[in-house]
Amino acid sequence: MGNGRREETAGTASRATDLFAFPNPVNEYAARITAGLVVVLAIATLLGGFGWGLVLIAAGFWLRVLFGPRVSPLAILSVKVLAPRLGRVKLVPGPPKRFAQGIGAGLTTAAAVLYFAGAAPAAWVLLGLLIAAASLEAFAGFCLGCAIFGFLQRRGLVPDDVCEACSNVPSRTA
Repeated sequence: MGNGRREETAGTASRATDLFAFPNPVNEYAARITAGLVVVLAIATLLGGFGWGLVLIAAGFWLRVLFGPRVSPLAILSVKVLAPRLGRVKLVPGPPKRFAQGIGAGLTTAAAVLYFAGAAPAAWVLLGLLIAAASLEAFAGFCLGCAIFGFLQRRGLVPDDVCEACSNVPSRTA
């Protein structure tokens, strides 16, 4: 009876862990497509002055940080529909991509809070920074968040076991 209970608890813990799992590795092309979709939404939000667009963009980032690409509409579109049509796969480590999504979540959450607190110009500046970073990822293949992750890992602020593939390459930025 005791063993059955432990197995049941372990199964529940495994399901919870799976729910919050982030893929490792990830398809670089799917990540770039997602970034491109973020750029499109962010530019539309900026040009239209839609404060609620900030909330939607932030929610998308939070969904990707917490659940990987399984729940986020943009990530599902990228991973399941658009990236497979490219017919190309380039696998890169997942932890730096999750870190980059976390930066996007923080930036857009701050922008939404600023906007609804009456500081719209500051919100638009933050959104402009997001557009710049997401554009680097989407159009140049340079993940700024991944570069920051690599810098932090080389300085010992991110343990090597968080991304062993990243720690094996001293100058890794993605």
